[in-house]
Amino acid sequence: MAKQNPDCQSCSEKDSGSCDSTTCSKPQKLPQNPSNNIKRVVAVMSGKGGVGKSSVTSLVAVSLAKQGYKVGILDADITGPSIPKMFGISDRPVSDGKALMPIWSKKLNIKIMSLNLLLDNEDDPVIWRGPILAGAVKQFWSDVAWGNLDYLIVDMPPGTGDIPLTAMQSLPIDGIIIVTSPQELANMVVRKAIKMAKMEEVPIIGLIENMSGIVCPHCGDHFNIFGESTAQKAAQQNAIPLLKVLPLDPKLSALCDQGDIEKYEQLLDDITPLLKN
Repeated sequence: MAKQNPDCQSCSEKDSGSCDSTTCSKPQKLPQNPSNNIKRVVAVMSGKGGVGKSSVTSLVAVSLAKQGYKVGILDADITGPSIPKMFGISDRPVSDGKALMPIWSKKLNIKIMSLNLLLDNEDDPVIWRGPILAGAVKQFWSDVAWGNLDYLIVDMPPGTGDIPLTAMQSLPIDGIIIVTSPQELANMVVRKAIKMAKMEEVPIIGLIENMSGIVCPHCGDHFNIFGESTAQKAAQQNAIPLLKVLPLDPKLSALCDQGDIEKYEQLLDDITPLLKN
């Protein structure tokens, strides 16, 4: 049996195990839609779900938009999309005959495309197999009229499965932000995501530790409800920069539930310059 090429994603011989690594080449990056001009693509990734990856994605986008950049969010978390809810949008995208038009956010005109905007009901499950999910991510890149963007932020699904692999191999990602939480369990899993990015030769911008304790609104004391921060240790062990340590903030949670994340004031302005490198 011929040796299977682990980089092969679309070869018809992959599933049979007869893909020949000497003849099958790594998938090529998809070109931009001719009507689009996207300058930089930044992905936000986590090793596991529940660490606040989508809220970090939204905060990055809002921070950039408030600095005057033209920003879009590609919601690649196909089976667990939450971006539309955070921005309070529910309009159904329409086509101009050539491409699908993204929905603009209410305050900062952030362009958003998510599968949840295409469902009849926001809580309808997406029961698709891996190849179809991966194909949707490709279409959100190639078949959406993003227009002129300084930044497209890609909200990746958790883990190291088909969709993250498709995004890394098909989209021209300039850098990845890794999101984790203080628990050692989360850091163990996030190391898998970091190794995957390095194997695919996608630059890692740095690490954000989310849900790192909570500050009491009455006394100002800090409580490590998920244990002591392991952010510095995790960054050093994986040889990547530590970008930010974010505590739990009930105000942010409330604004996300209300669809008003664009009103949040404690943004990530101090890390956005790193996205230009």
